Amino acid sequence: MATTVHLAGEGNDEAHAVAEVIAAGRRASARHWVPATSGNFSARIDAGRIAITRSGVDKGALLAADILIQPLDAPLLPRSSAEAPLHVALYHQHPEIGAIFHVHSPAATVIARLAEAEGRVILNGWELQKALAGVTTHEARVEVPVFANEQDTETLAARVDARFAAFGADVHAAPGYLLSGHGLYAWGRTPAEAARHLEALEALFDFELSYRRFTP
Repeated sequence: MATTVHLAGEGNDEAHAVAEVIAAGRRASARHWVPATSGNFSARIDAGRIAITRSGVDKGALLAADILIQPLDAPLLPRSSAEAPLHVALYHQHPEIGAIFHVHSPAATVIARLAEAEGRVILNGWELQKALAGVTTHEARVEVPVFANEQDTETLAARVDARFAAFGADVHAAPGYLLSGHGLYAWGRTPAEAARHLEALEALFDFELSYRRFTP
């Protein structure tokens, strides 16, 4: 039985989610955060479905035909990104998440490789931390998990979930994580919040890299 791929225009919620994904991809491309056909973007339609970019498309030139409507409780659709399981797992485990954006932005990609052995990047002392949901002071310790890059994304998704489940009350868990040499996943309750978190985290990583150049 053939799988039906639904596109924008088949319902207000679908059309809105598809439009948000397209806009997010184009914004990231304008910032040079998704070179070649890298990166992937998704937005929740409802409790059971997401709109997500398909594999191998230029994120700066996305069209409705490049966005898949993926049921969360069904096998991945044809043409899905190899990293779609990372999105699906987060939506399953965290019903409050409304959008997930993944980029290969320069600062995130580099700092993730530098911090792979430690397994985390701690943000502390930056006023911009307050752009992250739930962070109200520059004195907060915000932890961004770092994972080794992994081609088996279903295994990686399980590792990500276990890591976030283990966070204690003394450290604020960032709305995102890093893959060594690969880039940043960031999310939010809405596409606008996910975009804010993505931009703030990339800037914070750039601050950290600059600061480390001048401190022993």
